[in-house]
Amino acid sequence: MATHEAMPVRRVLLVGFMASGKTAVGKLLAHSLRWPFVDFDAVIEERTGCTIPEIFRDLGEEAFRRLEAEVGEELLARERVVLASGGGWAATPGRLDDLDPATLSVWLRVSPETAVRRARAARQTRPLLEVRDPVRTARNLLEQREPHYRRARLVVDSEDASPDELARVILRAVRLRARPAGDAR
Repeated sequence: MATHEAMPVRRVLLVGFMASGKTAVGKLLAHSLRWPFVDFDAVIEERTGCTIPEIFRDLGEEAFRRLEAEVGEELLARERVVLASGGGWAATPGRLDDLDPATLSVWLRVSPETAVRRARAARQTRPLLEVRDPVRTARNLLEQREPHYRRARLVVDSEDASPDELARVILRAVRLRARPAGDAR
């Protein structure tokens, strides 16, 4: 049986905290691979006709997580695609362990301070950060989620690297797994 490292990549799944760069890196990586890029949250918004903040407000986080699980299962059946999960998707126990071996899961690691700074700069509404002390909330969420994120097959620090640099690192990992065994190029 082939190990994960010897099996060619048929899909890339980017996981990580909000504002870790999943969308920016995913789009660049998809372009380089000539694969489509699909964001879990964008699919959920398209299907429901509601924004993520509206779903959280009107239906609650539990309903959102059910939608996210359904979308994730469907998207992970696709091949030759770069996927960006929502920040909480990978925090379900076993989710990253149960991936198809042809899926390269990549954790884009970011600090809570940088995540909050980036989210504010992008002026995007982040329901889980609409609190008095968003950095403290982000720190607590990351503490809960990091053990799950660590299950990704590749960990890339997105703290100081540009999306271009991160996409190149992941592209190298994809190409390494595409080589025949013994090919030292």
